[in-house]
Amino acid sequence: MSVPFALVEVVGIIAGRRDSSYLNYFNPGLPKYSGNGESYPGAYGYRLRKHFKMDQLERVCEALAKNTQTRQGVLQIWDPDADMPDINGSPTSGDIPCNICSMLKIRNGRLFWTQIMRSNDLFRGTPYNFVQFTMLQEVLAGWLGVDLGGYTHLSDSLHIYETDGRKLESLSHLELPLNQDDLRLPMQASNSAWKALNEAVDALIASHLTERQLEEIATLSVATPMRNILLIICADSARRRGFGDLAAQLSLKCTNPVLALGWHRWEARNARRAVLPH
Repeated sequence: MSVPFALVEVVGIIAGRRDSSYLNYFNPGLPKYSGNGESYPGAYGYRLRKHFKMDQLERVCEALAKNTQTRQGVLQIWDPDADMPDINGSPTSGDIPCNICSMLKIRNGRLFWTQIMRSNDLFRGTPYNFVQFTMLQEVLAGWLGVDLGGYTHLSDSLHIYETDGRKLESLSHLELPLNQDDLRLPMQASNSAWKALNEAVDALIASHLTERQLEEIATLSVATPMRNILLIICADSARRRGFGDLAAQLSLKCTNPVLALGWHRWEARNARRAVLPH
């Protein structure tokens, strides 16, 4: 998977975005699956923070803070009016959400998260969903000042395409290092940090960005976990612009071993693809 793209998606979700330019920059193949428009109608961040005329993330935190026993902390993503197939059974757009809703509850001082999927591509989609919603769980736990509970992922249609079957079979087991970064910041500090990351992402996709300017973006002063996220995103922007040495330097500054491992595997994959005959 593209770890930089997964992290960029999280930045966009927390910012409540649905524009396509920043996503397409870090994943040029995305329009093939989600359409060529200036925005993605099913964008999770927009659905959670703006689409239903309510910031569901802030509202659910307010509710859970006042009543830790509530079983009504449901974040809605699916909109029947926008997402239901037309009367002929055809999709109404190229970007229909795979995630339906999230259910949050606090038990014994820990935030538990259940994610409901209508459809899940085990190879191309599921890993990104894990990143998106476990990171969102961690962020909201910080807003609430609680520990992390379990994450449960339910998919109504979990599948893999035949063309990806051999790739999945060839994957080797990895002993993963421990992720010691903690995204649980108080709401004000959290919002400030994620806002800065969102602005950095916009700066990173500028068409005439110089190597020096990119290096300056990577020096943004934020908490260490956010800085590690930024370094990996900056490294990928540098790679895409042909600033190979800078990409290597930035990735080496990342102190999160899980992100560093993901980056190096992603970088190695792209290096192999670059030398394959076309």
